[in-house]
Amino acid sequence: MEQSKEMVKLAYSALSEKKGEDITIIDIHDISVLADYFIIASGANQHQVQAMADSVEEQLGKAGFEYKQIEGYDSANWILMDYKDIIVHIFCREDRLFYDLERIWRDGKTIVDIQEL
Repeated sequence: MEQSKEMVKLAYSALSEKKGEDITIIDIHDISVLADYFIIASGANQHQVQAMADSVEEQLGKAGFEYKQIEGYDSANWILMDYKDIIVHIFCREDRLFYDLERIWRDGKTIVDIQEL
């Protein structure tokens, strides 16, 4: 779990650095085997969404964390970055509202303050 927390902090920082909007962290380790955490963020447009994904990949890569899979980069409406222990979802605003992952994963624990990790 400590490695997952470190990854979440790095990803959060990378998303914030690129002005990611409404960054939400959901602890799902008790309710799913998919990952320990979901990070969900929004960007204003496709260019910002891609820049946010690039920043996450760069920051986690520098720390030695390699992604398992990245999907949706070219269309940049919803980029999913699977790092095994954490999954980063970066949406354009409209798509985030449509898919509403926070509602789907409401049984997880939303981390209100990054310092809680």
